[in-house]
Amino acid sequence: MNKRKFGLALTSVVAAGAILGACGAKDKEEDKGKDEPAKGAETTEKADGNFSIAMVTDVGGIDDKSFNQSAWEGIQEFGKANGLTKGDGGFDYLQSKGEADFEPNLNKLVRRDFDLIFGVGFIMADALTDLAAQNPESHFVQIDAEAEGDNVVNVLFKEQEGSFLAGVAAAKMSKSGKIGFVGGMDIPVINRFHAGYVAGAKAVNPDIEVQIKYTGAFDKADLGKLTANSMYSSGVDVIFHAAGGTGNGVFSEAKERKKKDPNADVWVIGVDADQYEEGKIDDKTNVTLTSMLKSVDKAVVDLANQGKEGEFPGGETLIYGLKEDGVKLADSRGAIPEDINKIIAEYAEKIANGEIEVPADVTAKDKK
Repeated sequence: MNKRKFGLALTSVVAAGAILGACGAKDKEEDKGKDEPAKGAETTEKADGNFSIAMVTDVGGIDDKSFNQSAWEGIQEFGKANGLTKGDGGFDYLQSKGEADFEPNLNKLVRRDFDLIFGVGFIMADALTDLAAQNPESHFVQIDAEAEGDNVVNVLFKEQEGSFLAGVAAAKMSKSGKIGFVGGMDIPVINRFHAGYVAGAKAVNPDIEVQIKYTGAFDKADLGKLTANSMYSSGVDVIFHAAGGTGNGVFSEAKERKKKDPNADVWVIGVDADQYEEGKIDDKTNVTLTSMLKSVDKAVVDLANQGKEGEFPGGETLIYGLKEDGVKLADSRGAIPEDINKIIAEYAEKIANGEIEVPADVTAKDKK
């Protein structure tokens, strides 16, 4: 299959009502046991005209404060804007505890007759390819990888472009001349974060030391904490994580150090969603320098709206970069001085207009 690739500008969609909290206590209680209809219960019939959507998480989980949560927020936004309710005929999600859950979860959503099904994460591509081939009348979206099928749309992001800006911020803010990168699995999408971060840091400080560590997991906060401990102990003062739930451990380590020593120079750059709240210690102290935002939520809404209007671009790969407002840095809430923000903005403009092409790949040497 010959897929066309192109950038897609993100459209704005006004949601009716407030977006539901992805990890609120009430939702957690209501979600228990809802992966499948209860035995003996009849499936709710969709109201005429409803366009139902659902997603399958990767192993990071729905409340990873990052990638999966951003996708779920997009699902909820579309649902609320279209008067849908959580469950069959509306919007929903199924959570994967491991890779073995991907295909069964996708299949459950097909059987529940959702109009559009999202697979979240690079490692789900094979399972989604298989399900798409078995269910040619169903429509799927694969996020962060390329699955096969004329009934599949793939969504990719130029993570390297946003990460370049994160690297500029880290190198400019570092007092020690040492910064770190904590990645999850060693896969192309995380390599793009890595490559962009190093390129941005080196662009403003060729002598900057960048420590790199892949933990091999997206759901191991303890590994993130251990890795951050090693980096901070060696003099690193800014860590950018692209590790999903594993990155929560990076925040935990930074906050512990800041609590023990309020003068400690420890910063974390969050990923995918604005992780400002993850770095909050009190009303005056926060270890989140900024976050590299990836507009997964907006991409989800865009594709859902296209599907609803009968314009689902099956067989295509959509790519979102800085030019399309698909990646960017979050507001630093004053943590980054204005003079450095101006430098970041200048680089962003050069990348968006094509003056700077950010590398997307890293070599084996770069991963050490």
